[in-house]
Amino acid sequence: MPPRDNPTVRQVRLGTELKRMRLRAGKTAREAAGLFSTDQARISNIECGRLGISEERVRKLAIFYDCGDAALIEALCGITNERRGRYWWDAYRGVLPPSFLDVSELEHHADYLRYLQPVTFPGILQTEDYARALFESALPRLPTDEVRARVEHRMKRNSILDREKPPDLEAIVHEAALRMRIGGRKTARKQLEHLIEMSERPDIMIRIIPFANEDFVRLTQTVLYAGGVVPQLDTVHLDNSYDGRFLDATTDLENHRTLLDFAEQASLEPAESRSFIHHIAREL
Repeated sequence: MPPRDNPTVRQVRLGTELKRMRLRAGKTAREAAGLFSTDQARISNIECGRLGISEERVRKLAIFYDCGDAALIEALCGITNERRGRYWWDAYRGVLPPSFLDVSELEHHADYLRYLQPVTFPGILQTEDYARALFESALPRLPTDEVRARVEHRMKRNSILDREKPPDLEAIVHEAALRMRIGGRKTARKQLEHLIEMSERPDIMIRIIPFANEDFVRLTQTVLYAGGVVPQLDTVHLDNSYDGRFLDATTDLENHRTLLDFAEQASLEPAESRSFIHHIAREL
């Protein structure tokens, strides 16, 4: 099987964790290749996500690397069994940018989700009209079919909230997002009403950072922190109008956990936030 040209974030992450495991064990890629009577290039391709690996071989590598973290090993084996074509977002492969699919995949497999939003709302909490207004305002302008596909994809992301056991979700949103009249007054009001409705769910916590807060000023980029089934698989997604980045280095994860904790401390309590949103919705 030839190497993948565009591995998913999860496929890359599997390889990254195997490489970290190898480096902690003090083994070389050549030694790992010898375990399977293959060449070093194949191990390198596995470690960058360009080639897949079976569950059996992951377990063999874990033994060879003397890794005793059973939870991590099971989580990595779980990734090996994920196949393209079995998830809803695979229908958009080749239609939407790969990062769109990677975010869907990240949210789907997350144990919990934390969002920090400066001027918009998390995609998973957006109404259809609000999402359409965002995509229609993109520069350069998107073709009608592209807008339609992006809106449809975004609406399907919230399917994880309908599970029997959905991931816990925390959205920390700045007051600026509440006052942005994206799509016009009517669309903005319906978006706020939807946010209020979602905030009443036990698994969703929405907190607002008001303009009056004088301490928290580091609100320059949209942040998604997706907690993995084990902490080693936590991932951060940084989004902007033109691109997005996925981070998994230990320092990056620690820094963004600290950022989110600080933002939470600067925000209103959930009940107070709900009242705050309601007040602004009435003004529209």
